[in-house]
Amino acid sequence: MLFWLSLFPFTTAWIGENYKAKLPVIAYGVVLLFCAIAYFILQSVIIKSHDNNFPLRKVVGPDRKGKISIACYMLGISFSFLNTWLGIAFYVIVAIMWLIPDKRIEENL
Repeated sequence: MLFWLSLFPFTTAWIGENYKAKLPVIAYGVVLLFCAIAYFILQSVIIKSHDNNFPLRKVVGPDRKGKISIACYMLGISFSFLNTWLGIAFYVIVAIMWLIPDKRIEENL
């Protein structure tokens, strides 16, 4: 996960200068996708290494937000081949989705 996070400054600067070009938008999406996958794997390993009463297991549940994020990043990468603005729109949707407070934490803790 740290490797993929270390690529954010490069891809962010690249997409900032060339947001209309396909390759920077696709590269940014790939970094976002692999960060999301790495986070999902890390979260799964942490949950599996504890017993069934682990509070994080109750809070995360089926982790719909994480799975939707991965799907949106894949769609964003795919649509970036057609139109870079469509790809960026999917990346923004994921960002907005994670800005909305999650009620699961309040309900389960």
